[in-house]
Amino acid sequence: MKRKTSLISQQMSGQRKRLVLLALISLALGAAIVSQAALLAEAVQRIFVEKASLSSVVMLLGLLLAVMVVRTGLSYGNGKVGLHMAASAKTNMRTAVLQNLTHASMRSTLRGQTGGKVSVALDAVDEAESYFSLYMPRMMEAAIIPILILVVTFMQHANSGFIMLFTAPFIPLFMILVGLKTKNKSEEKYAQLAEFSGTFLDSLQGLVTLKIFGRAHRQQQEIERSSLGYRDATMGILRIAFTNTFMLESIVMLSIGVVALELAIQLLVFKSMAFHTAFLVLLLVPEFYSLLKNTGTAFHSGRTSMGAVRKVEQMLEETVVESKSVDGKEGQGTSVGIDEINSMDDRIARKAKEGTLQIPRSNDRSMPPFITLDHLHFRYAPDSFKLETERVQLRPGEHIAIVGKSGSGKTTLLHLIAGLLKPTSGEVLVNDRPLLQYGETAWFERISYITQHPYIFAGTLAENIAIDAGRNVSRAEMEQAADEAGLTALAAQLEDGFDTLVGEGGRGLSGGEKQRLALARAFLKRPAVILFDEPTVGLDLHTERVLQRSIATLAKTATMITVAHRLYTIQHADNIWFMDQGVLVDSGRHEELLERLPQYAEMINIQRKGGLA
Repeated sequence: MKRKTSLISQQMSGQRKRLVLLALISLALGAAIVSQAALLAEAVQRIFVEKASLSSVVMLLGLLLAVMVVRTGLSYGNGKVGLHMAASAKTNMRTAVLQNLTHASMRSTLRGQTGGKVSVALDAVDEAESYFSLYMPRMMEAAIIPILILVVTFMQHANSGFIMLFTAPFIPLFMILVGLKTKNKSEEKYAQLAEFSGTFLDSLQGLVTLKIFGRAHRQQQEIERSSLGYRDATMGILRIAFTNTFMLESIVMLSIGVVALELAIQLLVFKSMAFHTAFLVLLLVPEFYSLLKNTGTAFHSGRTSMGAVRKVEQMLEETVVESKSVDGKEGQGTSVGIDEINSMDDRIARKAKEGTLQIPRSNDRSMPPFITLDHLHFRYAPDSFKLETERVQLRPGEHIAIVGKSGSGKTTLLHLIAGLLKPTSGEVLVNDRPLLQYGETAWFERISYITQHPYIFAGTLAENIAIDAGRNVSRAEMEQAADEAGLTALAAQLEDGFDTLVGEGGRGLSGGEKQRLALARAFLKRPAVILFDEPTVGLDLHTERVLQRSIATLAKTATMITVAHRLYTIQHADNIWFMDQGVLVDSGRHEELLERLPQYAEMINIQRKGGLA
């Protein structure tokens, strides 16, 4: 049995009391519809045919009004029961999704994207509501009321009953044909929505990384592609819905017209039928087809909801299969490979295994530039933090350490040099040309920016390393860069090596492993300028020393600017910039600042006492 049937049957099994209540309400509603038609036919017969006085039909009209009120109440009750069923089913399904995600194996948790999972847990579960709130009540009504109306019609006039009996199957037949198409389109729609959500969230979280690597425009195109795919899938469902409505209305109008024509012939031509009977049947026929038409609309919504339910089931199935794979070693499980950087798909994964990662970009390998900070001033907003520097120069290949208390403006200054922020006044000069003249793409091709928490995208280790290579990269080059960054040992421990999937944000990797991956990117790129924003903060001393050795190797051919906090990093810098309350107070070598800058000496003394040397 398919899991889809199992999941829906699980939800319905807990709704048995409500289903019985729906059946009883539907039966009472059918009786009310027939009673209303009979009373209305009787009232019209007495008033317009028999010319009875108004006082003689007051009781009849009051009874008709009471039946109409009861019918309205029963219809409302049916809707309320459906809403309660939907609320209960949504709670159960969302709970199942969250529990499965919570108790899933680590491998299962690392696969896929957060945005896609959130989309399933929220949007898909919400879309499943109409199956229980609309589809089930309408189906229950369709199973009871039309049969009741058909029985009464046969009792009143067999010919009309036969016409209704033979024309009615066209509606469910058309519903089935349309429903199958709707379900497929609905599954496509939610697949596109999950892809779009995952792409958007992944891009948003890694926006700085994308800008630094010059991939913002490419990722914008990827988001646009996902968005248009979701739009096309949604419009496809709407086209089916409009077609469904048009065809149902056509079938209903033709069927009612045939019955009305037959009644008119019997009543006016052959005069073989009483007015009361003809009018009663004429009142019941639209009710009969209206119920079937509403059922058709509900069927369309139900099939759309089942597409959403299918996405929930797929998530649960992937989690269960993956758990069995890890715990019971029954197989490899279901994996989801998603790359949000270069629209990488199976073709690129195959290329990686074959030995070539096709990531086109300029192969510019410029020498380290001469950088000048020319009286920079910057404010995030009026009356907010202010940063300012005098004229400061960085020689090619120089290693700069930016130090100061927390909130002194170190990271802001690094962002200005990186081109992520534009100064309020003053300029960053590169080889005596304003940085703005180079343009983002040209400048970002020459730098690497490694933050405290480098962003890792959903994909394989190989894809993440090769994101900013800037050229066609061989497998050997990628592995060499990983080895220089100290990632080889990690890859050797993984079942799929460098083809191992990691979650967005680097789920499954430690802080040190993320930093090594970021360094591997830089080793592959060989930038002219390397910016570090306290890359070793929060790491143990051993891991930091390993990373420092890799950083020293990487920096041999580049200008390196580091926001530093360890004395080990500071005292080996060619030049140290001391920041205090947004001002670049002084610069010089370690020994020079110790002698002439009391604030710097105090900071170093605190570090030594705290054991951060």
